[in-house]
Amino acid sequence: MSRTKLKEKPSSALTAVAFQDHLARNLDLSLPRCSPRKVLNTEQDVNHRRNRRAAKAVVNSGKEHQRAKVVRRTSNEAEYVLDAPPEPLSLAQKFGLVNRPAEHLSDGDWQELKVKSNDREDSALPCAICKETFGMEQQVLISCSHVFHKNCLAAFERFTGKKTCPMCRREQYQTRVIYEGARICRLKSAIRIQATWRGYVVRRWYNHLRETVPPKEPILRKKYYEDKLSSITERMVRSCGIGVDDFLHEIDQSIVASREVFRSLASSKLRLISEDEWQQIYEKVKARDTKECPICIMPFMRSCSMELPAIHSEAPNSSRRFFLLSCTHLFHRTCLEAFEELSMAEEKVCPVCRSSYQKQCF
Repeated sequence: MSRTKLKEKPSSALTAVAFQDHLARNLDLSLPRCSPRKVLNTEQDVNHRRNRRAAKAVVNSGKEHQRAKVVRRTSNEAEYVLDAPPEPLSLAQKFGLVNRPAEHLSDGDWQELKVKSNDREDSALPCAICKETFGMEQQVLISCSHVFHKNCLAAFERFTGKKTCPMCRREQYQTRVIYEGARICRLKSAIRIQATWRGYVVRRWYNHLRETVPPKEPILRKKYYEDKLSSITERMVRSCGIGVDDFLHEIDQSIVASREVFRSLASSKLRLISEDEWQQIYEKVKARDTKECPICIMPFMRSCSMELPAIHSEAPNSSRRFFLLSCTHLFHRTCLEAFEELSMAEEKVCPVCRSSYQKQCF
């Protein structure tokens, strides 16, 4: 059929054939153009294809490595249209009997829509469906210049059962994947990283300035020099290498050893003092001219002219009123006995020199 005949008004038979072809395409009544083997799709064929997918080569042929390279090449942020390419017009559409579908937008039209969306800063705002920022997720631009998450728009279409814009309710729109949200997210991340790094550099410079240059305010200047002195002292102590823990441990050991020595001396019996030694101790007391008892601070004799009795006097025990200790100290008998009764220590010690003693009454 020539072009001149198509421009003329078609006959009724040709019109009927055109309508039948259009209905068959819309209702998917046309027969499949494939072999009966592919149409049947038996269980044997399905198992055969599954086994072929699961099979792996014993020797690495480098095929998987080549596939990975291809994936890295196609991972660039190249914008593309999600809609399928337009189908060829049916005979009814060519004759004008049925309205033709809307033509697909060209790259220039998509760029104009993208500029219009960027002027409104739609990519910087949250998604209108999930109210989340676009971030690095896939973003789609539809033919009404509105942008959404790709997954959000697909979920909205499944929920509503029809293809309408969630914002302006436009039907039968076209979609194109863009990366404006990812670009804005990278820009904000770079700005945040730069701000963090610059803040770190400025803080480090300021701390170095505070450590090297003393302030002019008196209080801060005093604190500055105190910190400097403490840091210098700490460095000197660390450089000397003095082990404080070891030093304290040695002190504890020496204390324990001293206690053992004193305990052994206390448990051992003292040597008995002879009469000549008592006489020498008595002579030391008389030479020191002791006149008062160290406990009660009262004089030993009523009159200052009276002297101490001799150590070998034959006075009865009831008339003996003094105790002479082996440490050359002299006490009233009643005072020393009262002190011994009130003392809580197991070993009796001299009230003056705190040493163990033997006593002689006279």
